[in-house]
Amino acid sequence: MITADIHTHSTFSDDGRSDIKDMIEAAIREGLHTYGLSEHFNYDYDRLHLKINGQTPRPIDEKAYFTCIRALQREYKDKIFLLAGAEFGFDHNTRTQERYLCTAEKYKPDFIVNSVHICLGGDCYFADFFEGKSKEYAYNAYLYRVLESLDATYPYDVVAHIGYCARNALYPDPKLRYEDFSDVLDEILKRIVAKDKILEVNTSSKTAGSDFLPDTDILRRYFELGGRKISFASDAHDVTRIGEKRALVCRSLKEIGFTHLTVPCKGKHILQTL
Repeated sequence: MITADIHTHSTFSDDGRSDIKDMIEAAIREGLHTYGLSEHFNYDYDRLHLKINGQTPRPIDEKAYFTCIRALQREYKDKIFLLAGAEFGFDHNTRTQERYLCTAEKYKPDFIVNSVHICLGGDCYFADFFEGKSKEYAYNAYLYRVLESLDATYPYDVVAHIGYCARNALYPDPKLRYEDFSDVLDEILKRIVAKDKILEVNTSSKTAGSDFLPDTDILRRYFELGGRKISFASDAHDVTRIGEKRALVCRSLKEIGFTHLTVPCKGKHILQTL
């Protein structure tokens, strides 16, 4: 059984809806042994001055977050293995990457999730991103940005939610299939293996046509290419989704051949039996 959910967000993130202590308490109730917060560090949004529904997202208070979660790690040390993580939204801009590097060096997160939200100047989570774009064009733009993100100059442990572009896509068939984008997906998966990074399985799939991201066809190809390092993420932004679909993900991973989850902590990879 999966007992680690390491990609979640509290109200320290602009789009989080539950207090951090409520999130931790919910993780304990769910029977998780390992729980990670990975609050949004949206320096990509900052540089581009992007807005959501006409509003500028609230930037994270880095000092307040790390001060709070380090204290909570001490408070909950006998109840749950709590990890203080960060999600870095990749930006190809050198100065943005340097900013992430400075944050990593200053606050030393237990782990860093590297994610792609922005491509072609907008966030491909939102439906309006797809207006006037074919599925092939939009998804390739996203996937090639994921490929580029793997060479980020800052340290990271986890490659997040491959298939993020499909969550709210407007196409009749939004599913991201390996067979349709095999060339770039192979390059992504091979590079993840070569760099010894962890591929995330994310159950916040919205209307992507899959129960989790990436789907089993991509996970199976990752396994064929020698990939064995997998993490679990509900990507919960409130207490209601912590650990969601973990039994389904566990079954699917075992059917492919995976035997362990990999939990990153302070540069080490901790194996947990599925």
